[in-house]
Amino acid sequence: MNLDLLISNITNPAFLFFILGIVAVKLKSDLEIPPNSSKFISLYLLFSIGFKGGQELSHETLSMEILWSMLLGIAISLLIPFYTFFILKRKLNIYDAGAIAAAYGSVSAVTFVTAVSYLDTQKLELHGHMVAIMALMESPSIIAGLILMSIYNKEENINTNKLSIVKHSFTNGSVLLILGSLIIGLLANAKQAEGIKPFTNDIFKGFLAIFLLDMGITSGRKLTSFVGNGLFPFLFAIVIPLFNGCLFAFLSSFVTTDIANRFIFAVLAASASYIAVPAAMKIAIPKANPGLYLPMALAITFPLNITFGMPLYFYVCQL
Repeated sequence: MNLDLLISNITNPAFLFFILGIVAVKLKSDLEIPPNSSKFISLYLLFSIGFKGGQELSHETLSMEILWSMLLGIAISLLIPFYTFFILKRKLNIYDAGAIAAAYGSVSAVTFVTAVSYLDTQKLELHGHMVAIMALMESPSIIAGLILMSIYNKEENINTNKLSIVKHSFTNGSVLLILGSLIIGLLANAKQAEGIKPFTNDIFKGFLAIFLLDMGITSGRKLTSFVGNGLFPFLFAIVIPLFNGCLFAFLSSFVTTDIANRFIFAVLAASASYIAVPAAMKIAIPKANPGLYLPMALAITFPLNITFGMPLYFYVCQL
């Protein structure tokens, strides 16, 4: 693997702000991003990615490659929960195994945003349909996780309104905003889009850096509480994302030859949800331990992907 890619990612200002957030927690600093500001920045990032994706999609012609790509995205979000669930339930209870499997089958919008920035450093462009695929991959894994818990739970039946969970996964704020922004970007013509380009493009990296600072602070706090859960969750949060990313970096070559698309598929497969899935599991399976699946996704897998993961997946895509 080209070490220049790894060094470039580690010395990226956005990532260094993420490290600064962790350092601030370890130093017991009072540094923090106000909750309202943090929420606004996350909404801005999703809006910007969705709108730009819609603009890109408006220039694309619907093809068999795009249709196959969408099917692959849904297949990834259904397949990963199934095989990870059986690994997890050997060491964990059914509720935690199902919740973690759903989280790792779903996607992280923030990791996706960071991957888009990484593509920019490689002089590659994000294709609009990949934004739609990212949004489509949020829900199937939640449904798969609930089905697996229902089948293998021997103690009691999980009486959950499946329709309400499906509805919640689609009306979740992050999913709704990125899908809505995608559609608006698709409908807007180039002249109309030009008027908000300074907001959607020019200040994007600055907001990303501040948001990753906030993520670093959150990760540092979660990491401290995660240590008492043993070695297995820690190893899972490292090995499975790297395996998934490399596997689908290769398998995606059967539906697309575009390096940027294959890289995004790899990142989506490797990422883990710490927004949509925890919100759904809180409603559906309150017995699942958020002190386990949240730190795994946010404090271990997320930093792993934005440091070593992305250069590795990019390298596999180039082979």
